[in-house]
Amino acid sequence: MDSFRYQALDRQGKTQKGVLEADSERHARQLLRDRGLFPRKVEISHGKAERTSPTRSAAGHLSHDQKTLFTRQLATLVAAGLPLENALETLSKQAETDKQRSLLLGLRTRVREGHSLADSLKAWPQTFQSLYIALVAAGEKAGRLDQVLQRLADYLETTQKQRQKAGMALVYPVLLTLVSLGIVIALMTFVVPRIVSQFDHAGQTLPAITRALIWISDTLRDWGLLLACLLVGGFLLVRFLLSKPRLRLAWHRRQLSLPLVGKLGRALNTARLARTVAILTGSGIPLLEALKVARQTLGNLYMQQKVEGIIDQVREGVSLHRALEASEEFPPMMVYMVASGEASGELDQMLTRVADLQDGEFQQKVDVSLALFEPLMILFMGGVVLTIVLAILLPIMQLNDVLNL
Repeated sequence: MDSFRYQALDRQGKTQKGVLEADSERHARQLLRDRGLFPRKVEISHGKAERTSPTRSAAGHLSHDQKTLFTRQLATLVAAGLPLENALETLSKQAETDKQRSLLLGLRTRVREGHSLADSLKAWPQTFQSLYIALVAAGEKAGRLDQVLQRLADYLETTQKQRQKAGMALVYPVLLTLVSLGIVIALMTFVVPRIVSQFDHAGQTLPAITRALIWISDTLRDWGLLLACLLVGGFLLVRFLLSKPRLRLAWHRRQLSLPLVGKLGRALNTARLARTVAILTGSGIPLLEALKVARQTLGNLYMQQKVEGIIDQVREGVSLHRALEASEEFPPMMVYMVASGEASGELDQMLTRVADLQDGEFQQKVDVSLALFEPLMILFMGGVVLTIVLAILLPIMQLNDVLNL
C-alpha cells in the first residue's frame, strides 16, 4: 500500500486535507467517497521509485522536537512488545500535521515491505541524520531497539536543551548591543548636529573633542547609508569567502586560537565528540564506525580534520587515547579519562563523563562572559555619553570665559 495526499470537499462544502493509505489512486478516491467526501485532488506521497532509493528525500518532515517525541514514543511502544509496524501505525494516527502523518505512514509502508527501520529512515536524510540511523541499525542488529531509542531520545533532548540555552543566552546581549548602537547613532545624527550648530556663530576655535564629534556626526549623517551598504556588502563578502573550503578551514583553525572563542569552541566540540562516541560504542557500534559518525557532528572543520587523523591511527592499531594525545587538539583530561576507560573496559562511561565535564565548562564560561558583558556595555555607553557631554560643554565653558573677560 502507498500513502496518498488528498484534498476533498465534505458535505458542507468545506475543504478537507490529509493523508491516507490505499492500493492505488482509484482505491484512495473510493475510500474518500466512503467517508462522505468528494475528492478534488489525490496524489501519491511515496512512489515505488522513492521507496527503493535511499538517496532521494521522500515526503514528510519532523522538526527536532517532533523527532524527539517520536523517538521516545516509539521506544515506549516497542518496549511494550508492540510490533514495529503496529507502533508506527499508532503514532501516525496521533500525528498533528499532514507532514508528520505522511512521514510515519511512509515508514510503516517501507517496514511492511520488509525493509529494516534503519534502511527506511534513509529516505528522509533531512530529518534523520547519520548518527540517528547508525544507532537504530545497531539497536536492530543487537535486538535492543527499545533501549537504543531511549538513549537516542535522551541525546536529542540534551542537544535541544543546549541549543535553547545558547539561544536564550544570546538574546539579551544582542538586544542590548543593538539598542545601544541605535541610541548612539540617534544622538550623533539628530541631537548633536542641532546643538553644535549653535557654536558656528561664536567665532571661536572649538576644542579638539568637539571638532571630532562634529566630524563623526557629519559623516554619519552624510554617508550613513553608504556605510550601511558597505557593512552589508562586507558581511556578504565574508560569507561568500567562508563558503570556500580552504578559507573556511583556515578560519575555523584560527577560531581555536582566539582567547575566549577558542576555549568555548573546543569545549563544545569535545563534548559533542565524546557524547556521540559514548552513545555509539555503548550501543555496540565499533569504535571506528563511531568515530566516523561522530566526526560529522562537529561544527569546527579543523577539529573534523583532526578526528579524521585519529580515525586513521585507530585503524592502524593505535589506541584511542594515544591518537587523541597525538592530535594535540583535545584537553589532557579527556586523554587521561579515555586511557582509563580503555584499560577498564568502560570507555563509553568515561566518554560520557568527559562530555558532562566539557558541557559544564562550556556553560560556566558562557555564564561568566554574559555576567561581564552587561557591566562592560554599561561602561561603554557611559563613556560615549560622557564624551558627547564634554564635547558640548567645553565650548560653552570657553564662551563663558570669553564673555566674563
